Amino acid sequence: MGVITYTDYLTSPIPPSRLFKALVLDSHNLIPKVMPQAMMNTLDDDDDDAGSPISSIKNRIDEVNEEIYYYKYTVIEGDAMGEKLEFIVHEVQFEPTPEGGSKNKMTTNYHNRGDIVITEEEIKAGKEKVLGMYKIAEAYLLQNPDAYA
Repeated sequence: MGVITYTDYLTSPIPPSRLFKALVLDSHNLIPKVMPQAMMNTLDDDDDDAGSPISSIKNRIDEVNEEIYYYKYTVIEGDAMGEKLEFIVHEVQFEPTPEGGSKNKMTTNYHNRGDIVITEEEIKAGKEKVLGMYKIAEAYLLQNPDAYA
């Protein structure tokens, strides 16, 4: 089994405490609210493909540290894995900036099955989905300054 690791750095005008509360502690409520299309297949169990391209996902929470805004979880089952991945480990760290926002480090470790090769395009597509969700949540927090304050 091989491991491919990617790290992304993002900055945000949102303080780390708000991002952490929204994206980690309350994501099960926020994501369906701001991205209902992401939850469509869980609400719609017919086979017409009208929902999101990922119909199921199962995460294992490995570590949550509210004091330093750190979150580590592993995707252990679901469509996001495809036939090529054994599991995916995500680590997220939100840190404050002097301006009152945050700098955020997101590290993802893709653990492939056996000698199967994962292409750059496949990795990029998965990263874009995660970053898209982050940006939508950030936009919601900017529009709703009292949310998760």
